[in-house]
Amino acid sequence: MKKLLFLIVFLLTISVAYAQMANPVKVQSQIKEISATEAELIFNATIEAGWHMYSTEVVEFGPTPTSLTVEKISGAKLKGALTPKNSPIKKFEEMFEADVYYFEHTASFSQKLTLEGGKYHVEGFLEYGACNDQSCTPPTKVDFSYDGEVKKEEKQVAPEITETADNNPETNQPSSVEDTENVEASTQTDSTATASLEELSDDADLWAPVVDKLKAFEENTTTNNSLWQIFLLGLLGGLVALVTPCVWPIIPMTVSFFLKRSGDKKKGIRDAIIYGVSIVVIYLALGLIVTALFGASALNALSTNAIFNIFFFLMLVVFAASFFGAFELQLPSSWSNAVDNKAEKTGGLLGIFLMAFTLTLVSFSCTGPIIGFLLVEVSTTGDILSPAIGMLGFAIALALPFTIFAIFPSWLKSMPKSGGWMNTVKVVLGFIELAFALKFLSVADLAYGWHILDRETFLALWIGLAICLAMYQFGLIKFPHDDAEERNISVTRFFLGLISLAFAIYMIPGLWGAPLKAVSAFAPPMSTQDFNLQSQEVKARSNDYDLGMQMARANDKPVLIDFTGFGCVNCRKMEAAVWTDPQVASIMTNDYVLIQLFVDDKTPLPAPIVVNVNGQEQKLRTIGDKWSYLQSSKFGANAQPFYVLLDHQGNPLSQSYAFDDNVEHYLEFLKNGLKQYRNTNKTPLVELGVSIDAKVEVNGNEKELHVKAGQTD
Repeated sequence: MKKLLFLIVFLLTISVAYAQMANPVKVQSQIKEISATEAELIFNATIEAGWHMYSTEVVEFGPTPTSLTVEKISGAKLKGALTPKNSPIKKFEEMFEADVYYFEHTASFSQKLTLEGGKYHVEGFLEYGACNDQSCTPPTKVDFSYDGEVKKEEKQVAPEITETADNNPETNQPSSVEDTENVEASTQTDSTATASLEELSDDADLWAPVVDKLKAFEENTTTNNSLWQIFLLGLLGGLVALVTPCVWPIIPMTVSFFLKRSGDKKKGIRDAIIYGVSIVVIYLALGLIVTALFGASALNALSTNAIFNIFFFLMLVVFAASFFGAFELQLPSSWSNAVDNKAEKTGGLLGIFLMAFTLTLVSFSCTGPIIGFLLVEVSTTGDILSPAIGMLGFAIALALPFTIFAIFPSWLKSMPKSGGWMNTVKVVLGFIELAFALKFLSVADLAYGWHILDRETFLALWIGLAICLAMYQFGLIKFPHDDAEERNISVTRFFLGLISLAFAIYMIPGLWGAPLKAVSAFAPPMSTQDFNLQSQEVKARSNDYDLGMQMARANDKPVLIDFTGFGCVNCRKMEAAVWTDPQVASIMTNDYVLIQLFVDDKTPLPAPIVVNVNGQEQKLRTIGDKWSYLQSSKFGANAQPFYVLLDHQGNPLSQSYAFDDNVEHYLEFLKNGLKQYRNTNKTPLVELGVSIDAKVEVNGNEKELHVKAGQTD
């Protein structure tokens, strides 16, 4: 269990390190032809001080080893495996409970190739992991691609190409004079030039950036209240964490400690307030760290990353099992003891701060899943302040009772005492965590098209969980930490059980295609439903940008692009709460060509496309990569859902539209775009449902013209 705990903490550290940070390892690659029948791929790494890069040895549940993946090879064969050219450092790591092998400062790896004669091509990537004493980088890939030609019985030096982990020529210099000469020789034969717009589309104009045009439309628009919603979500999470067994019993003990230690009520209140402020500072610092490390794009990419979602699914299942009483999962007691001892010795403001830090450690098993879910949930907003705002709300809810009870200590007497109800809270949280775990698994299932968790399967599992929760509240199911002799249930538990049972009954029609707006944000999209009795549904005309634009031209209709994701919660909310409105559905179906682009679609492209992003080359390997690049490069956005209205040339017709499930606002958005399109194409506006009053001249006589909404003549 200790090893599992360390693995979870380590993987969480890797997730946090998935940031837009400077890469501590710079890798150069080159190829050398040793003879007419043999060549060698060489990877030289420069490692920043304090960091180490792991060798090729594989350690079970250990760090990411250095490995080589060859995606394409012709005219040559691999000879042996990737091997380090110098001996790695061997050290026993307590975190992994095993020996690990790594390099410091520099590292070099070699892969031998057998040449078959004539032209050859080899393409792939080197993958490695690196850590320091505080954090680890995610698995990092270094792409390479080489072409050459050799003649039998003739040895020649082939051009050598240097590719780096961050493509920064100023920070990635050749490691020797010989390498410098080889790099200079390679500049004329680089086979991975940056893609032009023509390589992405037959009509390059459709991919041309329109960020400035969108900004011109949005100058007079008001911002939404998404940050307030995130703050309230964090506040709710903090309130839930407050009533868990890890936090609630600590409140009276802590408040009494401050009041008794000081001997002065005013000083005790001051210390309690400082304690509460310290809690806010600690959790806010967590949000700011995530904000500083993650760009909005990387944070959103993380939330839709299939591997991360599978990991989070497994982590929530482990936490749920712990809440059910299968085992106790907590951070090593030595950590909290060390901080607690330091707090006692230090005293003063620093001592109070360390006491607050001790609370965050001992309450990890209860607050960890809530914090993790909160950070993942807010990542889809694309707002860089979201993690900090969410953590601020969480911390305020968690810290407020310590201050309130210190100011009004008599209220402690009316505070509910710890008891069996606290275990009930843990079990209920366990059921909720299992429900959300299925949500994260669903993201990975949709991204890779496994179809193991389609909508009706997902709903069936949620119905089962809701029924089991109701049975637990009614006392029909017992867990290890429950009172086995308890026969009567409280009125509160009865009503909670009734609500859970009603929720299960509510979801049953969804098995036959009912929209279920209350859970539509979490369930897979309706398109995955095998048996669907619902007749009216807004469906995309195309899932390809270029083909959709061609359809719009052929039908003389404007375009509505929906940048969405399989794991996008707010996308499902919009589809269930807004798209189902009859007027919205009518306009989207009859007056627009809807193009739906999934940015987390893992379907591989026929061939990778190399693009330039902020001066750095990136490879687009999947369809989702391509649509994500389109959204960021053309529209300057990266969050989902993101709606934009275009004419046939790819120019915006109005401001863009993000998540706002107000039907009237969305209708206004659609009508404004349609109005702009009709004005541009000199088409009557009566199809918009707008009444027109005007004066026209007919045969020299002035007449009044009245056109009512819905009139077509």
